[in-house]
Amino acid sequence: MIEAARLTWRFLEPYHGMIYFAPEAAAAYGELGLTGRAGYFASRSAALGAVPAPVVVATFYNFSPALVRESITAAWSATDPAAVLAARYAGADQALRGILGDAVTSPEMRRAAALLREAAETVAGDVTGRPLFAAHAALPWPTEPHLVLWHAQTLLREYRGDAHVAALLTAGLSGIEALVTHAASGAVPAETLRTSRAWSEDDWTRAVAGLRERDWLTDDADPTFTPAGAARRADIEQATDENSVRPYAHVGEAACAELQTLVRPFSRALAEELMPWALARQ
Repeated sequence: MIEAARLTWRFLEPYHGMIYFAPEAAAAYGELGLTGRAGYFASRSAALGAVPAPVVVATFYNFSPALVRESITAAWSATDPAAVLAARYAGADQALRGILGDAVTSPEMRRAAALLREAAETVAGDVTGRPLFAAHAALPWPTEPHLVLWHAQTLLREYRGDAHVAALLTAGLSGIEALVTHAASGAVPAETLRTSRAWSEDDWTRAVAGLRERDWLTDDADPTFTPAGAARRADIEQATDENSVRPYAHVGEAACAELQTLVRPFSRALAEELMPWALARQ
């Protein structure tokens, strides 16, 4: 079941993730006075309310705290969480309609939305230790199927994300160390991870050195995992999977397979338009 759950999450991830790349969303945030990265941090944390910046630092984990503090302070000086949430859903609606066209009202969309909503509602009360999931689970459900599917995947994405943060903490990794190990896996280039999360080169160098001392990484110019480091990273992924499987197990493997088939055209269309690098996962 774990493999089916992981694949279903992966197939659906572009359906949620498009919101971070859609120009419609950026334009909606801009109308509220949000510039730069403020739109990202405000829109994803708005379900928490206008909490102090350290709360967002804690929940976003692997971003530079300085970037988070600057972005959140600017955001809540310009607007409020309710307005940002409304802008986020309006941006999602516009982007999905623009790229998927008539598919937003198709039988396949309605079926996918019903299945994923059932999965997400199964864990609506499983909020202990899952702050971002808890905040989003408290939001009202949209009514239109394409937004129901988007909201359901948002919930399950944050459900898994909170589990991943718990696994990283248990493994003794700081936010930047988590990024360094992600780079060592070969999934994403180190420079992309460093700059997108606003860490300095010195910060990165210190994190690499610390992980080498703890026998996570080799001494290569482009460090890779030592056997011990590979085993620890595999444990993190296993713990993440195990603590994220419940909603998918509820609907079962057959429903997961159906969901993968139903959403693949939607996710591919969104990835082709907004996230071409994500196509390798589809």
